[in-house]
Amino acid sequence: MPTVGMGRVPATLGRQFGKMRRPASLGAKLVLIMTGVALCGTVAITVLLASIITPSFTKLEDAAVAGQVERTRAVLSKYAAGVQAEARDRRDAAGLSEARLAPGSRVTPATRSLPADGVAEIAANGRIARARWNGPPGSTSSQQWADLLDRTDFAHVLGRRRSARFYTRLGNSVAAVGVARMAAASGADTGQGYIAVARVVTAKQISETLGVDATLDVGSSSSGVATYRGSRAAIAVPLIGADGRAVATTRFAVPSDATRLGRRVLVFAIAGSIVLLLFVLIVLRRLIAQLVLRPLLRIENHMRRVRASGSLTLLEEDERRDEIGSLGRNFNAMLQQLKDLREQIGVQSFDLGRSESAVAVMHNVRNALNPISTILSREIAQVPPIDRATLDRAIEELARGDVSGERREKLAAFVTAAIDADAANRESTRHELSIGREAMGHVLEIIGQQQQGAHERPALEICDVTAIIARNATIVRYLEGASIAFGFPAGPNLVMANRLILSQVIGNLFANAAESIVARGTGSGSIVTAIEQIDGRVAIEIRDDGEGITPEVAATLFHRGFSTRAHKSGGLGLHWCANSVNAMQGSLRLESEGTGQGAVAILTLLAPDAGVVELV
Repeated sequence: MPTVGMGRVPATLGRQFGKMRRPASLGAKLVLIMTGVALCGTVAITVLLASIITPSFTKLEDAAVAGQVERTRAVLSKYAAGVQAEARDRRDAAGLSEARLAPGSRVTPATRSLPADGVAEIAANGRIARARWNGPPGSTSSQQWADLLDRTDFAHVLGRRRSARFYTRLGNSVAAVGVARMAAASGADTGQGYIAVARVVTAKQISETLGVDATLDVGSSSSGVATYRGSRAAIAVPLIGADGRAVATTRFAVPSDATRLGRRVLVFAIAGSIVLLLFVLIVLRRLIAQLVLRPLLRIENHMRRVRASGSLTLLEEDERRDEIGSLGRNFNAMLQQLKDLREQIGVQSFDLGRSESAVAVMHNVRNALNPISTILSREIAQVPPIDRATLDRAIEELARGDVSGERREKLAAFVTAAIDADAANRESTRHELSIGREAMGHVLEIIGQQQQGAHERPALEICDVTAIIARNATIVRYLEGASIAFGFPAGPNLVMANRLILSQVIGNLFANAAESIVARGTGSGSIVTAIEQIDGRVAIEIRDDGEGITPEVAATLFHRGFSTRAHKSGGLGLHWCANSVNAMQGSLRLESEGTGQGAVAILTLLAPDAGVVELV
C-alpha cells in the first residue's frame, strides 16, 4: 500500500477526522473515552508494576546483601578457624621444644600458609608460662599481646571445649586469636594449661579475600549488621571478641545492582506499557474510523444525496453481517418502502388528477349546457300567440264572398295581427336559438381543449426499467392461484419514458401474463424478461408460458374495451397501454405461437443517449 504524506491525506479522511475533533461528534467522544481509559490503565499498570517489580527486586537486593554478609562472616570465621587450627597443631606438637615457642613455626599443612604473629603458653592458673610476639622485643604490639594474655580468662573462653577462637583489639589493630587446651605433660609448670596463637587481620587481607574494597573500623563496638540503601549498599560485619561483643567492624560497599536493575525494569515496563497503550489507542481509533465512522459517514452522505436529488436510490451494500450492515439493509428496506409508497401515491395522484380533471370538465360542460336547457325548456313551454284554428277560420271566412265589408276589415286586421305576432314569435325563437348555439359552441370548445390536453405527449425522463420491473414483479409474484417464478436481468438498464406511465404499463403486462398462467391451470409458471438495446432503442421482451393467444384474438387485442376475460371488467387494458407507449415515442406488440404456447409482449422505448425525437 503506498504511503501518503500528511499533506496528501484524502479529503474524505480529512473531513472525517475533522469531525472526530468536534466536541459533539461520535469520534471525539470515543477518543475522549479511550483517552480516559488509557490514562486510568496507565496509572493502574504503573501501580501494579511498582507493587510487583519494586518489592521483588528489593528482595533480590536484600538477598544479595545477606549473601555478602554471610560471605564476609564465612571469610572472617575461616580466618579465625585457621588460627584455631594452628593453636591445636601447636598443642599437638608441644612435646617438640624447637616448635613449641618458635614464632612463625610451620609444622603441619594446616599452619604452613598461616604464619602466626604471636604465640603463648598459659598455665592452668592463668600465669603466662611463655609468650612471644613476632616483632621487636618491648614493642607496643608485644606489650598489648602480653596485656591481652593477662586479662583473658581462657578457662571461661574454652569452657568444656578443647579449642576456641575469637577476635581481639591490639591497639589500632585487630587480631584473630586461637586457643587450645594442653595436657599437663606438655611442659607447663602446673596442671593443665593453654596455648594461644594470634594473627593480625588487615583490611587488605579481607579485601583480597572478598574481592571488594573493605575497611576495618577498630573503634566500632556494634554487634549488628548495618546496611544502607542508595546507589550502593554499605555493609558492616562485626568481629566478635571473647566476651561476645564486637571489637571491630568490617565495612565495605557493593553496587545496588538489583535495585538499579529493578528501577530500570520498572521504567522500561511503564514506558513500554504507555507506548503499547498509545499504539492500541491509535489502532483502535483507526479501526473505529474504518469499521464504524466511515460506514456511518457513507450512509449520511447517501441520505444527503437522496434529500438533495429526491431520487430514492438504494445504498450499495458491502455484505457486512454486523450492526452496521444491518443498519444499511434496514436503511435500504426503508428506501424501498418509500419508493413503493411514492409509486402508490403517484398512481393515486395520477388517477385522482384524471378524475378531478374529468369532474372539472363535466362541471364546465354542465355550466355551458345550462343556457341550452333553459332555452329549450322555455320554448317547449311557450304557448302560441294565436290559436291556429281561429286563424284558419278567419282566413276561410275572408275567402268567402258573402262577408260584409266591415266584417272583412275586422278579419283582415285580425289576420294581419296574427301574422305579425307569429313573425315576432319566430324572431324571438331565432334569438333564443342563437344563444343556445353559442352555448353549444362553448361546450364543444371545452371538450376540444380537454381532448387536446389528453393527446399531449407526457414528459420523458431517464428511468431504470430494471428497477420498475423488479418492483412490479414483487407485486405480481404473490398472485393467488399460481406460483410464478420471475427472471429479469440484473443491473441498471436506462430508457427514456414517463416513470409512472411505464410502471403502469409493465404492471398491466405482468398482470395479463400472470392471469394467462393461472388460466392455463398448471398451478405454476414463469415470466422471463429480457432487455436488449438496438439502434438507439431498448427492446423489452416479457415472455410467459401461459395459455397463449390465437391469431384471430391477436388481431383484436388492442381494440378499445376488448378483453379475453369475460368475468372481469375495468383495468387499463392493452388499448390504453399501446396508446401510452405510443405517447412515449415507443411501440408495443404481442406475439404468440398459438394456444398453450405462451405469449411475448415486446415493448420498445428510446434509449437515453438517443434523445427525444418529436414524431409528426
